[in-house]
Amino acid sequence: MTDLRDTYDVAVVGAGPAGLAAAANCARAGLMTVLFDEQASPGGQIYRAISTTPLKRDTIFGADYWSGAKLVRDFLASGAQYVPTATVWSLTREREIGVSVAGSARMVRAEEVILATGALERPFPVPGWTLPGVMTVGAAQILLKSSGLVPHGRTVLAGCGPLLWLLAWQYLNAGLCVDAILDTTPRAIRAIRHAPDFVLSPYLAKGLRLLLAVRRRVRVIANVVELRIEGRSHAESVVYRTISETEQRLPVDTVFLHQGVVPNVNLAMAVGIEHRWDEMQLCWTPVLDAAGNCGIPGIAVAGDGAGIAGAEAAQARGEIAGLASVKALRPKALGRMLPDETTVRVRLKRAMRGRAFLDAYYQPMSQFRRPIGNTIVCRCEEVTAGQIIDTVALGCNGPNQMKAFLRCGMGACQGRLCGLTVTELIAHARGVAPQATGYYRIRPPVKPITLAELAQLPKNESALRSVART
Repeated sequence: MTDLRDTYDVAVVGAGPAGLAAAANCARAGLMTVLFDEQASPGGQIYRAISTTPLKRDTIFGADYWSGAKLVRDFLASGAQYVPTATVWSLTREREIGVSVAGSARMVRAEEVILATGALERPFPVPGWTLPGVMTVGAAQILLKSSGLVPHGRTVLAGCGPLLWLLAWQYLNAGLCVDAILDTTPRAIRAIRHAPDFVLSPYLAKGLRLLLAVRRRVRVIANVVELRIEGRSHAESVVYRTISETEQRLPVDTVFLHQGVVPNVNLAMAVGIEHRWDEMQLCWTPVLDAAGNCGIPGIAVAGDGAGIAGAEAAQARGEIAGLASVKALRPKALGRMLPDETTVRVRLKRAMRGRAFLDAYYQPMSQFRRPIGNTIVCRCEEVTAGQIIDTVALGCNGPNQMKAFLRCGMGACQGRLCGLTVTELIAHARGVAPQATGYYRIRPPVKPITLAELAQLPKNESALRSVART
Protein backbone atom coordinates (compact mmCIF):
# COMPACT_ATOMS: atom_id res chain seq x y z
CA MET A 1 0.00 0.00 0.00
CA THR A 2 1.02 3.62 -0.51
CA ASP A 3 3.19 4.79 2.37
CA LEU A 4 0.51 6.44 4.48
CA ARG A 5 0.94 8.05 7.87
CA ASP A 6 -1.48 7.28 10.67
CA THR A 7 -2.22 10.97 11.21
CA TYR A 8 -2.18 14.15 9.14
CA ASP A 9 -2.87 17.79 9.76
CA VAL A 10 -5.25 17.96 6.80
CA ALA A 11 -6.87 15.27 4.65
CA VAL A 12 -8.65 16.23 1.44
CA VAL A 13 -11.00 13.88 -0.41
CA GLY A 14 -11.28 14.51 -4.16
CA ALA A 15 -8.81 15.89 -6.70
CA GLY A 16 -11.08 18.21 -8.66
CA PRO A 17 -10.62 22.00 -8.70
CA ALA A 18 -11.72 22.41 -5.07
CA GLY A 19 -9.63 19.58 -3.66
CA LEU A 20 -6.50 20.54 -5.58
CA ALA A 21 -6.75 24.17 -4.47
CA ALA A 22 -7.48 23.30 -0.84
CA ALA A 23 -4.65 20.76 -0.55
CA ALA A 24 -2.14 23.07 -2.24
CA ASN A 25 -2.90 25.93 0.17
CA CYS A 26 -2.56 23.68 3.22
CA ALA A 27 0.68 22.09 2.05
CA ARG A 28 2.25 25.43 1.16
CA ALA A 29 1.50 26.59 4.70
CA GLY A 30 3.60 23.72 6.01
CA LEU A 31 0.73 21.48 7.10
CA MET A 32 1.13 17.74 6.66
CA THR A 33 -1.48 17.28 3.93
CA VAL A 34 -2.79 14.22 2.08
CA LEU A 35 -5.19 14.16 -0.85
CA PHE A 36 -7.15 10.98 -1.62
CA ASP A 37 -8.74 10.53 -5.05
CA GLU A 38 -10.43 7.62 -6.83
CA GLN A 39 -8.98 8.45 -10.23
CA ALA A 40 -5.53 7.55 -11.55
CA SER A 41 -4.61 11.19 -12.26
CA PRO A 42 -5.66 14.54 -10.78
CA GLY A 43 -8.28 16.87 -12.26
CA GLY A 44 -11.68 15.60 -11.18
CA GLN A 45 -14.43 15.46 -13.79
CA ILE A 46 -13.88 19.00 -15.11
CA TYR A 47 -10.15 18.52 -15.73
CA ARG A 48 -10.24 14.75 -15.98
CA ALA A 49 -7.07 13.16 -17.39
CA ILE A 50 -5.64 16.58 -18.17
CA SER A 51 -2.10 15.27 -17.72
CA THR A 52 -2.71 11.93 -19.46
CA THR A 53 -5.36 12.45 -22.16
CA PRO A 54 -4.32 11.18 -25.60
CA LEU A 55 -6.12 14.15 -27.21
CA LYS A 56 -3.60 17.00 -27.09
CA ARG A 57 -5.29 19.33 -29.59
CA ASP A 58 -6.41 22.49 -27.82
CA THR A 59 -9.34 22.83 -30.23
CA ILE A 60 -11.23 19.73 -29.02
CA PHE A 61 -11.81 20.48 -25.33
CA GLY A 62 -11.42 24.25 -25.38
CA ALA A 63 -9.43 26.72 -23.32
CA ASP A 64 -11.48 26.21 -20.13
CA TYR A 65 -10.34 22.59 -19.93
CA TRP A 66 -6.67 23.30 -20.49
CA SER A 67 -6.69 26.09 -17.91
CA GLY A 68 -6.75 23.32 -15.31
CA ALA A 69 -3.20 22.26 -16.18
CA LYS A 70 -1.71 25.05 -14.04
CA LEU A 71 -3.91 24.08 -11.09
CA VAL A 72 -2.65 20.50 -11.32
CA ARG A 73 0.99 21.60 -11.64
CA ASP A 74 0.69 23.91 -8.63
CA PHE A 75 -0.80 21.12 -6.55
CA LEU A 76 1.87 18.60 -7.50
CA ALA A 77 4.56 21.15 -6.61
CA SER A 78 2.96 22.08 -3.26
CA GLY A 79 4.36 19.20 -1.22
CA ALA A 80 1.01 17.60 -0.45
CA GLN A 81 0.96 13.80 -0.49
CA TYR A 82 -1.09 12.64 -3.45
CA VAL A 83 -2.79 9.23 -3.23
CA PRO A 84 -4.55 8.29 -6.50
CA THR A 85 -6.82 5.25 -7.05
CA ALA A 86 -7.88 5.55 -3.42
CA THR A 87 -11.41 4.67 -2.33
CA VAL A 88 -12.56 6.59 0.74
CA TRP A 89 -15.30 4.41 2.19
CA SER A 90 -15.92 5.92 5.61
CA LEU A 91 -15.50 9.05 7.71
CA THR A 92 -16.28 9.45 11.42
CA ARG A 93 -17.08 12.56 13.43
CA GLU A 94 -13.63 12.11 15.02
CA ARG A 95 -12.18 12.64 11.54
CA GLU A 96 -11.02 9.06 11.07
CA ILE A 97 -11.01 8.12 7.41
CA GLY A 98 -11.40 4.61 6.04
CA VAL A 99 -9.51 4.36 2.76
CA SER A 100 -8.57 1.48 0.46
CA VAL A 101 -5.60 1.59 -1.90
CA ALA A 102 -4.41 -1.29 -4.06
CA GLY A 103 -6.72 -3.76 -2.34
CA SER A 104 -5.71 -2.86 1.21
CA ALA A 105 -7.70 -0.82 3.73
CA ARG A 106 -6.38 1.65 6.29
CA MET A 107 -7.73 4.02 8.91
CA VAL A 108 -6.17 7.49 8.80
CA ARG A 109 -6.88 10.39 11.15
CA ALA A 110 -6.64 14.12 10.40
CA GLU A 111 -7.05 17.29 12.42
CA GLU A 112 -8.99 18.85 9.54
CA VAL A 113 -10.90 17.07 6.76
CA ILE A 114 -12.03 18.81 3.57
CA LEU A 115 -14.57 16.94 1.45
CA ALA A 116 -14.27 17.91 -2.20
CA THR A 117 -16.26 15.03 -3.65
CA GLY A 118 -17.71 17.10 -6.50
CA ALA A 119 -20.88 16.41 -8.42
CA LEU A 120 -22.64 13.57 -10.16
CA GLU A 121 -25.28 13.58 -12.87
CA ARG A 122 -28.92 13.91 -11.90
CA PRO A 123 -30.92 10.74 -12.57
CA PHE A 124 -32.80 10.88 -15.89
CA PRO A 125 -35.25 7.96 -15.56
CA VAL A 126 -37.13 7.62 -18.84
CA PRO A 127 -38.44 4.41 -20.39
CA GLY A 128 -35.51 2.54 -21.92
CA TRP A 129 -32.74 4.36 -20.08
CA THR A 130 -31.27 1.04 -18.91
CA LEU A 131 -30.82 -0.34 -22.44
CA PRO A 132 -27.29 -0.95 -23.78
CA GLY A 133 -26.38 1.98 -25.98
CA VAL A 134 -27.81 4.53 -23.53
CA MET A 135 -25.27 6.45 -21.47
CA THR A 136 -25.00 9.76 -19.66
CA VAL A 137 -23.28 12.77 -21.13
CA GLY A 138 -20.82 12.70 -18.23
CA ALA A 139 -19.85 9.11 -19.05
CA ALA A 140 -19.33 10.10 -22.67
CA GLN A 141 -17.02 12.90 -21.58
CA ILE A 142 -15.02 10.51 -19.40
CA LEU A 143 -14.40 8.26 -22.39
CA LEU A 144 -13.45 11.21 -24.58
CA LYS A 145 -11.06 12.81 -22.10
CA SER A 146 -9.50 9.64 -20.72
CA SER A 147 -9.17 7.52 -23.85
CA GLY A 148 -10.15 9.63 -26.86
CA LEU A 149 -13.15 7.33 -27.46
CA VAL A 150 -16.20 8.53 -29.40
CA PRO A 151 -19.38 6.67 -30.41
CA HIS A 152 -19.90 5.22 -33.87
CA GLY A 153 -23.13 5.30 -35.82
CA ARG A 154 -26.23 7.40 -35.24
CA THR A 155 -25.74 9.56 -32.15
CA VAL A 156 -28.41 11.57 -30.33
CA LEU A 157 -28.06 13.77 -27.25
CA ALA A 158 -31.17 14.37 -25.15
CA GLY A 159 -31.89 16.54 -22.15
CA CYS A 160 -30.86 19.96 -20.92
CA GLY A 161 -28.01 21.78 -19.20
CA PRO A 162 -24.68 23.35 -20.20
CA LEU A 163 -22.77 20.06 -20.14
CA LEU A 164 -24.97 18.60 -22.86
CA TRP A 165 -24.10 21.47 -25.21
CA LEU A 166 -20.43 21.32 -24.24
CA LEU A 167 -20.19 17.62 -25.15
CA ALA A 168 -21.90 18.26 -28.49
CA TRP A 169 -19.37 21.03 -29.22
CA GLN A 170 -16.43 18.82 -28.22
CA TYR A 171 -17.71 15.97 -30.39
CA LEU A 172 -17.99 18.33 -33.35
CA ASN A 173 -14.44 19.54 -32.71
CA ALA A 174 -13.29 15.92 -32.72
CA GLY A 175 -14.88 15.37 -36.13
CA LEU A 176 -17.91 13.40 -34.97
CA CYS A 177 -21.35 13.81 -36.51
CA VAL A 178 -24.11 14.42 -33.95
CA ASP A 179 -27.40 13.46 -35.58
CA ALA A 180 -29.71 15.43 -33.29
CA ILE A 181 -30.14 17.13 -29.94
CA LEU A 182 -33.50 16.63 -28.24
CA ASP A 183 -33.72 19.70 -26.03
CA THR A 184 -35.91 19.27 -22.94
CA THR A 185 -35.17 22.76 -21.59
CA PRO A 186 -38.48 24.11 -20.25
CA ARG A 187 -39.89 27.51 -21.11
CA ALA A 188 -38.44 28.97 -17.95
CA ILE A 189 -40.25 32.22 -17.28
CA ARG A 190 -38.94 31.97 -13.71
CA ALA A 191 -35.41 32.61 -15.01
CA ILE A 192 -36.24 36.11 -16.29
CA ARG A 193 -35.88 37.76 -12.89
CA HIS A 194 -32.29 36.53 -12.72
CA ALA A 195 -31.43 37.83 -16.21
CA PRO A 196 -29.75 41.13 -15.14
CA ASP A 197 -27.03 39.32 -13.20
CA PHE A 198 -26.62 36.79 -16.01
CA VAL A 199 -26.12 39.54 -18.60
CA LEU A 200 -23.26 40.90 -16.49
CA SER A 201 -21.72 37.48 -15.92
CA PRO A 202 -18.96 35.71 -17.89
CA TYR A 203 -21.48 32.99 -18.79
CA LEU A 204 -23.46 35.02 -21.32
CA ALA A 205 -20.89 35.50 -24.08
CA LYS A 206 -19.37 32.07 -23.54
CA GLY A 207 -22.76 30.35 -23.60
CA LEU A 208 -23.97 32.15 -26.71
CA ARG A 209 -20.82 31.20 -28.62
CA LEU A 210 -21.26 27.58 -27.60
CA LEU A 211 -24.95 27.41 -28.52
CA LEU A 212 -24.45 29.09 -31.88
CA ALA A 213 -21.50 26.86 -32.77
CA VAL A 214 -23.57 23.74 -32.08
CA ARG A 215 -26.81 24.94 -33.67
CA ARG A 216 -25.03 25.75 -36.92
CA ARG A 217 -24.04 22.11 -37.38
CA VAL A 218 -26.59 20.00 -35.48
CA ARG A 219 -30.31 19.51 -35.82
CA VAL A 220 -31.79 20.79 -32.56
CA ILE A 221 -35.35 19.80 -31.67
CA ALA A 222 -36.62 22.12 -28.95
CA ASN A 223 -39.51 21.91 -26.45
CA VAL A 224 -39.34 18.13 -26.05
CA VAL A 225 -41.86 17.12 -23.36
CA GLU A 226 -41.94 13.33 -23.75
CA LEU A 227 -39.07 10.94 -24.32
CA ARG A 228 -38.47 7.21 -24.38
CA ILE A 229 -35.89 4.85 -25.85
CA GLU A 230 -36.91 1.65 -27.57
CA GLY A 231 -35.07 -1.47 -28.61
CA ARG A 232 -34.92 -5.19 -28.01
CA SER A 233 -31.39 -5.93 -26.82
CA HIS A 234 -30.02 -2.39 -27.28
CA ALA A 235 -31.14 1.12 -28.14
CA GLU A 236 -32.62 1.19 -31.63
CA SER A 237 -34.77 4.33 -31.64
CA VAL A 238 -35.63 7.31 -29.52
CA VAL A 239 -39.26 8.42 -29.48
CA TYR A 240 -40.10 11.97 -28.53
CA ARG A 241 -42.90 14.51 -28.59
CA THR A 242 -42.68 18.28 -28.52
CA ILE A 243 -45.34 20.67 -27.24
CA SER A 244 -46.83 21.23 -30.67
CA GLU A 245 -46.26 17.88 -32.42
CA THR A 246 -47.32 14.26 -32.32
CA GLU A 247 -44.81 11.52 -31.54
CA GLN A 248 -41.71 11.36 -33.71
CA ARG A 249 -39.09 8.61 -33.95
CA LEU A 250 -35.36 8.78 -34.63
CA PRO A 251 -33.25 5.68 -35.35
CA VAL A 252 -30.20 5.57 -33.06
CA ASP A 253 -27.18 3.54 -32.13
CA THR A 254 -26.20 5.60 -29.09
CA VAL A 255 -28.19 7.98 -26.89
CA PHE A 256 -26.59 10.27 -24.33
CA LEU A 257 -28.88 11.60 -21.58
CA HIS A 258 -28.33 14.57 -19.31
CA GLN A 259 -30.38 16.96 -17.20
CA GLY A 260 -27.82 18.66 -15.01
CA VAL A 261 -25.54 17.75 -12.14
CA VAL A 262 -26.09 17.64 -8.38
CA PRO A 263 -23.78 17.50 -5.35
CA ASN A 264 -22.28 14.12 -4.52
CA VAL A 265 -23.44 14.01 -0.90
CA ASN A 266 -23.07 10.39 0.20
CA LEU A 267 -19.85 10.73 2.20
CA ALA A 268 -21.00 14.01 3.75
CA MET A 269 -24.35 12.49 4.73
CA ALA A 270 -22.70 9.35 6.11
CA VAL A 271 -20.70 11.40 8.63
CA GLY A 272 -23.84 13.22 9.74
CA ILE A 273 -23.53 16.63 8.09
CA GLU A 274 -26.92 18.37 8.00
CA HIS A 275 -28.39 18.77 4.49
CA ARG A 276 -31.32 20.79 3.19
CA TRP A 277 -33.39 20.50 0.04
CA ASP A 278 -32.48 23.24 -2.45
CA GLU A 279 -35.71 24.31 -4.18
CA MET A 280 -33.85 25.90 -7.09
CA GLN A 281 -31.31 23.17 -7.84
CA LEU A 282 -33.76 20.43 -6.73
CA CYS A 283 -31.22 18.47 -4.74
CA TRP A 284 -29.68 18.11 -1.28
CA THR A 285 -26.96 20.56 -0.25
CA PRO A 286 -24.98 20.64 3.02
CA VAL A 287 -25.54 23.34 5.62
CA LEU A 288 -22.24 25.26 5.77
CA ASP A 289 -20.78 28.55 6.89
CA ALA A 290 -18.93 30.98 4.61
CA ALA A 291 -15.70 28.97 4.90
CA GLY A 292 -17.36 25.66 4.07
CA ASN A 293 -17.40 24.40 7.66
CA CYS A 294 -20.32 22.27 8.82
CA GLY A 295 -21.70 21.63 12.30
CA ILE A 296 -19.10 18.92 12.96
CA PRO A 297 -15.81 20.42 14.17
CA GLY A 298 -12.88 19.99 11.81
CA ILE A 299 -14.91 18.91 8.76
CA ALA A 300 -15.57 21.17 5.77
CA VAL A 301 -17.12 20.75 2.33
CA ALA A 302 -15.81 22.59 -0.74
CA GLY A 303 -16.56 22.72 -4.45
CA ASP A 304 -19.66 21.40 -6.18
CA GLY A 305 -20.29 19.08 -3.22
CA ALA A 306 -21.38 22.25 -1.41
CA GLY A 307 -23.76 23.26 -4.23
CA ILE A 308 -23.36 23.35 -8.00
CA ALA A 309 -21.52 26.47 -9.13
CA GLY A 310 -18.94 25.47 -11.77
CA ALA A 311 -15.18 25.01 -11.92
CA GLU A 312 -14.07 28.56 -11.09
CA ALA A 313 -16.32 28.77 -8.06
CA ALA A 314 -15.24 25.28 -6.96
CA GLN A 315 -11.59 26.29 -7.07
CA ALA A 316 -12.30 29.45 -5.08
CA ARG A 317 -14.29 27.51 -2.49
CA GLY A 318 -11.41 25.05 -2.20
CA GLU A 319 -8.93 27.87 -1.63
CA ILE A 320 -11.17 29.35 1.07
CA ALA A 321 -11.58 25.98 2.81
CA GLY A 322 -7.83 25.45 2.69
CA LEU A 323 -7.19 28.90 4.16
CA ALA A 324 -9.69 28.14 6.94
CA SER A 325 -7.74 24.97 7.84
CA VAL A 326 -4.49 26.95 7.87
CA LYS A 327 -6.13 29.56 10.10
CA ALA A 328 -7.26 26.83 12.50
CA LEU A 329 -3.96 24.94 12.67
CA ARG A 330 -1.18 27.36 11.73
CA PRO A 331 -2.47 30.94 11.61
CA LYS A 332 1.03 32.45 11.44
CA ALA A 333 1.44 30.90 7.99
CA LEU A 334 -1.36 33.03 6.51
CA GLY A 335 -0.01 35.41 3.91
CA ARG A 336 3.12 33.33 3.36
CA MET A 337 2.87 32.20 -0.28
CA LEU A 338 -0.90 31.93 0.17
CA PRO A 339 -3.64 33.83 -1.66
CA ASP A 340 -5.39 36.71 0.03
CA GLU A 341 -8.81 35.54 1.23
CA THR A 342 -10.55 38.81 0.32
CA THR A 343 -9.27 38.53 -3.25
CA VAL A 344 -10.43 34.92 -3.46
CA ARG A 345 -13.90 35.88 -2.25
CA VAL A 346 -14.11 38.56 -4.94
CA ARG A 347 -13.30 35.86 -7.52
CA LEU A 348 -15.93 33.59 -6.00
CA LYS A 349 -18.58 36.30 -6.15
CA ARG A 350 -17.75 36.96 -9.81
CA ALA A 351 -17.90 33.23 -10.63
CA MET A 352 -21.26 32.90 -8.88
CA ARG A 353 -22.85 35.78 -10.76
CA GLY A 354 -25.33 34.38 -13.25
CA ARG A 355 -25.63 30.95 -11.62
CA ALA A 356 -29.17 31.64 -10.41
CA PHE A 357 -30.26 32.23 -14.00
CA LEU A 358 -28.72 28.95 -15.16
CA ASP A 359 -30.28 27.05 -12.25
CA ALA A 360 -33.73 28.43 -13.06
CA TYR A 361 -33.42 28.18 -16.84
CA TYR A 362 -32.20 24.57 -16.90
CA GLN A 363 -34.35 23.26 -14.05
CA PRO A 364 -35.55 19.87 -15.37
CA MET A 365 -39.26 19.38 -15.98
CA SER A 366 -41.18 17.32 -13.46
CA GLN A 367 -42.06 14.53 -15.90
CA PHE A 368 -38.36 13.83 -16.40
CA ARG A 369 -37.68 13.80 -12.65
CA ARG A 370 -40.75 11.83 -11.56
CA PRO A 371 -41.42 8.95 -13.96
CA ILE A 372 -44.55 6.82 -13.95
CA GLY A 373 -45.59 3.23 -14.54
CA ASN A 374 -42.98 0.61 -15.41
CA THR A 375 -40.07 2.99 -15.81
CA ILE A 376 -37.17 1.67 -13.73
CA VAL A 377 -36.07 4.03 -10.98
CA CYS A 378 -33.64 1.92 -8.92
CA ARG A 379 -31.39 0.24 -11.46
CA CYS A 380 -29.53 -1.86 -8.87
CA GLU A 381 -32.71 -3.55 -7.58
CA GLU A 382 -34.86 -3.05 -10.73
CA VAL A 383 -37.61 -1.18 -8.90
CA THR A 384 -40.13 0.76 -10.98
CA ALA A 385 -41.86 4.07 -10.39
CA GLY A 386 -45.21 2.31 -10.17
CA GLN A 387 -43.96 0.03 -7.39
CA ILE A 388 -42.75 3.03 -5.41
CA ILE A 389 -46.09 4.83 -5.74
CA ASP A 390 -47.97 1.66 -4.75
CA THR A 391 -45.77 1.30 -1.66
CA VAL A 392 -46.48 4.89 -0.61
CA ALA A 393 -50.18 3.98 -0.77
CA LEU A 394 -49.47 1.18 1.72
CA GLY A 395 -48.17 3.72 4.22
CA CYS A 396 -44.47 4.03 3.38
CA ASN A 397 -43.50 7.60 4.33
CA GLY A 398 -39.89 7.93 3.23
CA PRO A 399 -36.86 6.51 1.40
CA ASN A 400 -35.53 4.62 4.43
CA GLN A 401 -38.82 2.80 4.96
CA MET A 402 -38.84 2.11 1.22
CA LYS A 403 -35.70 0.02 1.67
CA ALA A 404 -37.63 -2.46 3.77
CA PHE A 405 -40.36 -2.73 1.14
CA LEU A 406 -38.41 -2.68 -2.11
CA ARG A 407 -34.65 -2.50 -1.34
CA CYS A 408 -34.39 0.84 -3.16
CA GLY A 409 -31.01 2.40 -2.47
CA MET A 410 -29.46 -0.80 -1.13
CA GLY A 411 -27.49 -1.69 -4.25
CA ALA A 412 -23.89 -0.97 -5.15
CA CYS A 413 -24.55 2.68 -6.00
CA GLN A 414 -26.13 3.35 -2.57
CA GLY A 415 -28.76 5.64 -4.03
CA ARG A 416 -26.60 7.73 -6.34
CA LEU A 417 -28.74 6.78 -9.36
CA CYS A 418 -32.13 6.72 -7.68
CA GLY A 419 -32.05 8.76 -4.47
CA LEU A 420 -33.35 12.07 -5.79
CA THR A 421 -36.03 10.36 -7.85
CA VAL A 422 -37.24 8.30 -4.91
CA THR A 423 -37.40 11.37 -2.66
CA GLU A 424 -39.39 13.36 -5.21
CA LEU A 425 -41.75 10.48 -6.04
CA ILE A 426 -42.58 9.88 -2.38
CA ALA A 427 -42.92 13.59 -1.63
CA HIS A 428 -45.26 14.16 -4.58
CA ALA A 429 -47.37 11.08 -3.78
CA ARG A 430 -47.75 12.20 -0.16
CA GLY A 431 -48.30 15.85 -1.00
CA VAL A 432 -45.39 17.04 1.16
CA ALA A 433 -42.08 18.80 0.51
CA PRO A 434 -38.91 16.80 -0.25
CA GLN A 435 -37.38 18.24 2.94
CA ALA A 436 -40.12 16.54 4.96
CA THR A 437 -39.65 13.29 3.04
CA GLY A 438 -35.91 13.08 3.59
CA TYR A 439 -33.19 11.02 1.94
CA TYR A 440 -31.56 7.65 2.43
CA ARG A 441 -29.66 7.15 5.66
CA ILE A 442 -26.19 6.57 4.25
CA ARG A 443 -23.96 4.21 6.22
CA PRO A 444 -20.36 3.15 5.65
CA PRO A 445 -18.94 1.72 3.56
CA VAL A 446 -20.18 4.43 1.21
CA LYS A 447 -18.38 2.73 -1.67
CA PRO A 448 -18.23 -1.02 -2.33
CA ILE A 449 -15.19 -2.71 -0.78
CA THR A 450 -14.35 -6.35 -0.28
CA LEU A 451 -13.95 -8.34 2.92
CA ALA A 452 -10.38 -8.99 1.79
CA GLU A 453 -9.70 -5.25 1.87
CA LEU A 454 -11.12 -4.96 5.38
CA ALA A 455 -9.00 -7.91 6.43
CA GLN A 456 -5.90 -5.87 5.57
CA LEU A 457 -6.66 -3.36 8.35
CA PRO A 458 -3.96 -3.25 11.03
CA LYS A 459 -4.74 -5.70 13.82
CA ASN A 460 -4.62 -3.50 16.89
CA GLU A 461 -7.12 -2.23 19.44
CA SER A 462 -7.14 1.33 18.09
CA ALA A 463 -7.91 0.19 14.56
CA LEU A 464 -10.69 -2.09 15.78
CA ARG A 465 -12.29 0.82 17.65
CA SER A 466 -12.12 2.96 14.51
CA VAL A 467 -13.84 0.31 12.39
CA ALA A 468 -16.49 -0.22 15.08
CA ARG A 469 -17.30 3.50 15.05
CA THR A 470 -18.02 3.38 11.30
